[in-house]
Amino acid sequence: MSNLIPPHGGKGLTTCLLEGAELDAEKKKAEGLKKLEISARVQGDLIMMGIGGFSPLTSFMTKADWKGVCENFLLADGTFWPVPVTLDTDDEDVKAGDEIALVRKGEVFATMQVTEKFEMTDADKTWECEKVYMGEGTPTAEEFWKIAKDDHPGVQMVMEQGKYNLAGPVKVLSEGEYPVKYAGIYQRPSESRKIFEERGWSEVAALQLRNPMHRSHEYLAKIAVEVCDGVFIHSLVGNLKPGDIPAEVRVKCIDALVKNYFVEDKVVQGGYPLDMRYAGPREGLLHATFRQNYGCSRMIIGRDHAGVGDFYGMFEAQTIFNKIPAPAEPGKALLCTPLKIDWTFYCSKCDGMASLRTCPHGKEDRVLLSGTMLRKGLSEGTTIPDHFGREEVLDILREYYAGLTEKVEIKTHSAATG
Repeated sequence: MSNLIPPHGGKGLTTCLLEGAELDAEKKKAEGLKKLEISARVQGDLIMMGIGGFSPLTSFMTKADWKGVCENFLLADGTFWPVPVTLDTDDEDVKAGDEIALVRKGEVFATMQVTEKFEMTDADKTWECEKVYMGEGTPTAEEFWKIAKDDHPGVQMVMEQGKYNLAGPVKVLSEGEYPVKYAGIYQRPSESRKIFEERGWSEVAALQLRNPMHRSHEYLAKIAVEVCDGVFIHSLVGNLKPGDIPAEVRVKCIDALVKNYFVEDKVVQGGYPLDMRYAGPREGLLHATFRQNYGCSRMIIGRDHAGVGDFYGMFEAQTIFNKIPAPAEPGKALLCTPLKIDWTFYCSKCDGMASLRTCPHGKEDRVLLSGTMLRKGLSEGTTIPDHFGREEVLDILREYYAGLTEKVEIKTHSAATG
């Protein structure tokens, strides 16, 4: 019997990915179905439902699910869930009862039995954005909308969605390019759980990465190793916003760090196929939810987790864990708990990595560490301060930036530069 945390939802890993003869039959059937083009975000959500990463979800959300998640963090059946997982379309012809094929750039990713079609007006989309994406950095709707339409990629994604949402169960036919392109990194939850079990781990902490791994990330991971059996460095290998660094470059950076600065059998590196939603606190909850499915009992939550710009309070992704509902029905509550770590930095007087909890010195003695600041400095060709990153990592990143033909303006959180 496994000593790992059980998957979210109380139903074990719920997988929709077909294999073998069943897969072959469904692919043939899909040839005769109406095709619906899907977004990159929907593709990632489909794959996560396919491999059990979004357990217990096996379908796109109904209107009752969507409303409950936005308003109360709860699916219609009372299961905790922090962000909408919906399928949008402008197709007027698709209706409840139809069976359709979901296609991305010519590849059929799934078939779907449509059980419900509901309209998403601009008012509905606005409400979703305010519930899911508005944080303490813009505490009023007026302040939020002054900048969100231009500067928040998650809000832009929602507002650009189609006129309707389709709900219904899916059968997933493909994991796309991930198993081949990221062989050895991309994993299904069943695979990461097997690795943890083989190592005898029961308490596993997940480190979320969308930026290259700098000294602060390294410090967070090592804190987790001190208090858990091991750390799962889990990188996003789906789509990012312009200016973010591709997954293959970030993986090389992690490889260099693990090889040179970690006890290797205390670290597992993995990748998952989602697009970032940049939902800050809500996305922190999503990260904890699907990391529970991957076998992690703790989710490292540091400064400005999954944030963008100044939309969220620096530690809002930590405090939101204290505000979510705790369903009493077995399996329906979020069991993966946050490992809350304060703002970390290198302090010259401490002569090492420290945090606001451990360092008594002033900001003039600190090298503030931020993935966004690192990307900005490298992109603009400025000198990277000492102790910001390991030289092995900086060499990889400098080589990447030297090969870029186009530069993207990178905005930093005001607290990280003040």
